Amino acid sequence: MNYAKYIDHTQLKPESTREQIDKIISEAKEYGFKSVCVNPTHVEYSAEQLKGTDVLVCTVIGFPLGASTKEVKAFETKNAIENGAAEIDMVINIGALKDKRFNDVKEDIESVVTAANGKTVKVIIETVLLSNEEKVKACELAKEAGVHFVKTSTGFAGGGATAEDVKLMKDTVGDALEVKASGGVRNLEDFNQMLEAGATRIGASAGVQIIQGLESDSSY
Repeated sequence: MNYAKYIDHTQLKPESTREQIDKIISEAKEYGFKSVCVNPTHVEYSAEQLKGTDVLVCTVIGFPLGASTKEVKAFETKNAIENGAAEIDMVINIGALKDKRFNDVKEDIESVVTAANGKTVKVIIETVLLSNEEKVKACELAKEAGVHFVKTSTGFAGGGATAEDVKLMKDTVGDALEVKASGGVRNLEDFNQMLEAGATRIGASAGVQIIQGLESDSSY
């Protein structure tokens, strides 16, 4: 099994420089990660640099707050795809979920799915801000909206992925969707815990450390 293809190699800090983007692109090529995950401003450049490789460009929409309008998220998605993004990680309208304005949440997600026009869409539910009941509801709404993945976290809200949340999310969506764990996955032990809990994609800035850990672990 090619574990490198489980990893979206990530650089989403607001102060990210071109040099830092070049670094993750180079590492993604070397290790064969599934994608580089970058902010929309870096999508076009990343796509140019990765042309001719099998490394995808993933970007984030409504990030990190999820508080943009659905129209803005749809435009941002369309623009990102035009610039070369192959995968879209969007943040839900967290306040609407907490208000129990579930139709608003679903329409927000659907606007991105429509704009993505068949491209992979992952829905970030921001688990650290939600009760277990809200996590389940967010996953159900994402499933109804026709996405491909539910994702734990932005990594910008004071917490990240836990094995417990990944399991809850996977139990909720079953085989219909995949689960992406992100935020705080820093080493091989974290990586293994997330996979065992049901994740099939990992968002991490520590992709190199994870793969180096795999390479030095004789059980792989």
